[in-house]
Amino acid sequence: MAEEKTNVMRLLDQKKVPYVPHQYDVSDGALDGVTAARRLGVSPETCFKTLVTVGASKRNHVFVVPVERELDLKAAARAAGEKSIEMIKQAQLFPLTGYIHGGCSPVGMKKRFPTVIDASAETLPEMTVSAGKVGRQVTLSPGDLAAFTGAVFAPVSK
Repeated sequence: MAEEKTNVMRLLDQKKVPYVPHQYDVSDGALDGVTAARRLGVSPETCFKTLVTVGASKRNHVFVVPVERELDLKAAARAAGEKSIEMIKQAQLFPLTGYIHGGCSPVGMKKRFPTVIDASAETLPEMTVSAGKVGRQVTLSPGDLAAFTGAVFAPVSK
């Protein structure tokens, strides 16, 4: 039986962006990124989470950071050209992006938001991000992800 494609995979296919799909078990409720990396057999340094924020300007911004690290809000604000940045409330995630917590991808949000990928990804041969559903991931080139999402690279994690 063929693996069911997520919307993220379909969008990448449409633009002929190469990726490797992954699926892992989440039946125990472990949704954190470090667990995902372990279950996929990839290094946590190459597995990234997608975080959605709101700036002082009330504009939303997306940050893609390694799962073992956290977003440096001051660095993120500088990278986004904002006076300050804060995480959006979890209840706002689905209406804003179309994704739920644990399945948020920088690819295929309802609206395209300014996106910053942590500078640690820039020299990696590949990185893994959510495929838009809990328990689903895709591995692709950081350059391809940046080109697809219109992202820039900046040091935004600590």
